[in-house]
Amino acid sequence: MVLLMAAMMENLQQMQSQGLGQTQTQASGASSLSFMAPGNSYNPAVANLTMEHKDVATSSADKSDLKFRPVQFLKLDEQLGGKLSGAAVHFIEAGKKYDIDPKLLSAIAVHETGNGTSRAANEKNNIAGMMGKNGLRSYETVADSIYDMARNLRQNYLNQGKESIAQIGAKYAPVGAANDPTGLNNHWTTGVQRFYNTL
Repeated sequence: MVLLMAAMMENLQQMQSQGLGQTQTQASGASSLSFMAPGNSYNPAVANLTMEHKDVATSSADKSDLKFRPVQFLKLDEQLGGKLSGAAVHFIEAGKKYDIDPKLLSAIAVHETGNGTSRAANEKNNIAGMMGKNGLRSYETVADSIYDMARNLRQNYLNQGKESIAQIGAKYAPVGAANDPTGLNNHWTTGVQRFYNTL
């Protein structure tokens, strides 16, 4: 937390010295977050969101226990690896925006990517197995992928009455799906639940 505060202060001082004292937003309307860490130290918060992330309110159909709750930033951050390293802040912020437990978002990403080591994560910044018209979607940043996953979960799962990881998994990674020839979806619910319990 001290590193994050130091990085924020250094970034603010640099912006003021350059005459950029106001927060800039990109033309697309997306937020542009950027924190600089001092020297060569670890930087836990580089977002540079390139997509516009629309708001999706929590509906009355959401009776789940998977709504946003505070998590220990450092504990979450130290458990994330590969492309997920330093992404704890984005899981927390996306969780706040879409009223989803950041542990659920993190657990799905850890399971989907082998904790940030999958080809989809490394080549497409896709940390949630999100599909598009032509297969796996590509994202400019990991943060964009996190926010898109959170929006999708809020809009198409939690707001539709999916109340548990098992109910989400039945739709998110259905057993026997045509795009799962090796049967990995058989392990989705247990894998996500295991990571959720340990994060």
